[in-house]
Amino acid sequence: MKKAKNIMIQGTMSNAGKSILCAGLCRIFKEDDLKVAPFKSQNMALNSFITKDGFEMGRAQVVQAEAAGVEPDVRMNPILLKPTTDVGSQVIVNGKPIGNMRAAEYFAYKKNLVPDIMEAYNSLAEDFDVIVLEGAGSPAEINLKSDDIVNMGMARMVDAPVLLAGDIDRGGVFAQLYGTIALLDEEDRARVKGTIVNKFRGDKNILAPGLDILEEICGVPVVGVVPYLNVDIDDEDSLSTRLDRKTRKLIDIAVIKLPRISNFTDFSPFENYENVSLRYVMKASELADPDMIIIPGTKSTIADLIWLRESGLEAKILQAASRKENPAIVFGICGGFQMLGRHISDPLKTEAAGLTEIDGMGLLPIETVFENEKVQTQTHGVLFDVAGPLAGLSGMEYEGYEIHMGRESFIKNDMDLSEDAKARICSKRSIIYSGSAQETGADKNINTNINIYGTYTHGIFDAPGISDEILKALCVRRGIDFSELGTFDAAAHKEEQYNILAKALRESLDMELIYRIMNR
Repeated sequence: MKKAKNIMIQGTMSNAGKSILCAGLCRIFKEDDLKVAPFKSQNMALNSFITKDGFEMGRAQVVQAEAAGVEPDVRMNPILLKPTTDVGSQVIVNGKPIGNMRAAEYFAYKKNLVPDIMEAYNSLAEDFDVIVLEGAGSPAEINLKSDDIVNMGMARMVDAPVLLAGDIDRGGVFAQLYGTIALLDEEDRARVKGTIVNKFRGDKNILAPGLDILEEICGVPVVGVVPYLNVDIDDEDSLSTRLDRKTRKLIDIAVIKLPRISNFTDFSPFENYENVSLRYVMKASELADPDMIIIPGTKSTIADLIWLRESGLEAKILQAASRKENPAIVFGICGGFQMLGRHISDPLKTEAAGLTEIDGMGLLPIETVFENEKVQTQTHGVLFDVAGPLAGLSGMEYEGYEIHMGRESFIKNDMDLSEDAKARICSKRSIIYSGSAQETGADKNINTNINIYGTYTHGIFDAPGISDEILKALCVRRGIDFSELGTFDAAAHKEEQYNILAKALRESLDMELIYRIMNR
């Protein structure tokens, strides 16, 4: 039976750069004509993806699969934890949810998932030449060591050599690396075959004496010093620095930074135009007067709607959407789409948010009811009946994926569409639209502009031409020419970034040593 070679990247802490290092190695092995797959036994993240066969997996392994030039496969991430509260998560095994568990409950249960992990890994090992494994957090969490299934526990299960990465940009990298290795037991310490100093800025010659001492006290070589890379590659979770951007430019798009925001990479296409600002807003005072407001997906729609209301942002959004002059376009994705409706109910307590029903923002004539069965599917089609400033989207092809528990229904006689059109929109999950925010109020004759939009489709802005068409509409409203924003080829840009990453890692890592470690 064929058995793939493997290499595992672990880190001294969360956000040490493991995901990007794994993506870069995947691209390098691809360039070296090897068939390579990423693997992470357990991922905790709200950024997820639906595969072609309808399974849910972590976005980080999707990015790594793209770098490897292979189709994302749920076997690459057999366990996904999606936090629902500060002490609990939805547990997804082999791409399907098995329920919500509190942290202590999952900790006691997770050893039962080892057969699922091994089945997924062994199946990949039969199909690929190399598997690049990613750890989670730090292997030196000594309180979690006995039941570890993602760091050294995973390395033991598949006999993987480990490279330990530390983040020098945060400071204390020598203590990070030495301290982590020192806290490992003898067996696990022997699995560490090298260290990586990641995110370095400055003169490497000044660092050199410290590297020599590090090699001596750790007993393993420094495999490389990786510079701080400004590559535009999707980050794994909300630790991403992109969520801190505040600058405003010619076209200003504000994304509401919900406490449990999910799939924030949905909006990445807008980030790549020089004169478009994509800001993430958490305070009412930060909203100002954007051209477009996006309410993103969330793992807990009701809880985040309560936050939106209590923070004062709901009132600011309603105010911006109902301006008499050039009202802001409001676009909801998934949970954000549900918030835009009239009412949300969760009779089965699937979200574990406390409340089982709540009034929505009242901007779309829909009601949402949460059910036990989760919708997980890729979707594609042609947009139709899109009105208002985004009417140019009509007739355009779209694609993406859906991940949601809620089912929506239209409120009868509250939308200027035939019943047949309503049914078609619901069934296709296409863009839903209403009249202006003012039309949904008591006086429906104040304004006839349509400016509220929503969809269940994650990734809709990635489809060719969709983001361009939206930006063109925003430019028309602002009286500026679309050419002032600069054009952008998303697919070519993504490939270029993976190649830049691979080139930088080849120049900074000892790849000959890494191959020797893998061929031990």
